[in-house]
Amino acid sequence: MTEAMTDSRPVLAVSNLQIYYGAALAVQDVSFEVPGGSVVTVLGANGAGKSSVARACSGLVPVKSGSIHLNGADVTKWQAAEIRRAGLVYLPEGRGVFPNLSVWENLRLAVRLVPDRKEALELALQFFPILDKRRGQRAGSLSGGEQQMLSLARALASRPKVAIIDEPSLGLAPKIIDQVFESLHQAKQFGMTMVVIEQFAHRALALSDHCIILRQGKVSWAGPATTSLDEITAHYLGS
Repeated sequence: MTEAMTDSRPVLAVSNLQIYYGAALAVQDVSFEVPGGSVVTVLGANGAGKSSVARACSGLVPVKSGSIHLNGADVTKWQAAEIRRAGLVYLPEGRGVFPNLSVWENLRLAVRLVPDRKEALELALQFFPILDKRRGQRAGSLSGGEQQMLSLARALASRPKVAIIDEPSLGLAPKIIDQVFESLHQAKQFGMTMVVIEQFAHRALALSDHCIILRQGKVSWAGPATTSLDEITAHYLGS
């Protein structure tokens, strides 16, 4: 597999985003772009607004002002189902699988709208070989790490224009985290475009091209992920 080149044109462009929950301002003037084939990491403490931005991009929370463009189309006011059909997949915290269906049935559902379903299924199993051994097993009986892998496999196999992945390491053992991030590295090499929200800065930065740090709903720092980890950590911790 050869490493994919990134496209300088943004697949996802967020401009001056503002989000309210009732009268409370949750996100203020957040802007960023995600070029095709790149990975952008979003860091920040709990309550910084990371998941609010992700949910707004996917149509799950309304936007007070600002804009969201997906592949050049203004999707700011679109419903979640429309945004999903347009090619943005959002994986929230937790396990996005159908527990009563088998691993294979979960994957087949995920690729039902993909033109080459056989190739898409093979790709999913290439990213996560353990799932091939579990294909007949009920998804709800998998370990937490395997369910997370299945959730990621479902998203990536559907060939999204961009995948927003919220806390992929949440609640996982270190060995499983290694496997999850190795699979994300493979997905990047294949040319997948991703936004990763992650608590472990070093893990996410090793995967990413660009980093955004949110504090109290605002962008406190943005720059290339190749910047010194010490500098990014200083901004992340607020020092």
